[in-house]
Amino acid sequence: MIKDNKSNLENLIKEIAKSFKYEIHSINLLTNHNPLTIQIILKNLDGNDITLDDCLRFNEPVLSAIDSSNLLNCRYVLEISSQGVSDELTSNRDFKTFKGFPVRVELNQNNSKIKNLNGLLYEKSNDYLAINIKGKIQKIPFNEVMKVSLATIKD
Repeated sequence: MIKDNKSNLENLIKEIAKSFKYEIHSINLLTNHNPLTIQIILKNLDGNDITLDDCLRFNEPVLSAIDSSNLLNCRYVLEISSQGVSDELTSNRDFKTFKGFPVRVELNQNNSKIKNLNGLLYEKSNDYLAINIKGKIQKIPFNEVMKVSLATIKD
């Protein structure tokens, strides 16, 4: 019964999210939990972070809508949270926030060899990414950068 209604439940939650100007990153139904757990991961359409207050404000309308929809005929727990911080840096905001942090840069060099560089994030411009590798700043043309991820410092 729960699996049959999953799509309807997701559509209901997505409609509520639209009214709050949120986007649903994911909805998971953990049917192996007792009671059933509904996990909702929110994103803000305007790019701002989802706060605890946002989750709290979204909680009651979702609970009311699920209860009045009769899509579930069992007890359940509703968990609403934000997407959290991704390891991959993609936005200008990410690059500013994590300046000075250790990063792993995956490169696609002209000869098609993929190479990884590790260092501290120094600067990102439209043309290049600069990282500090053992005290020396290395500028990498941005068209050679495939991926930049947060890394851990290894001694």
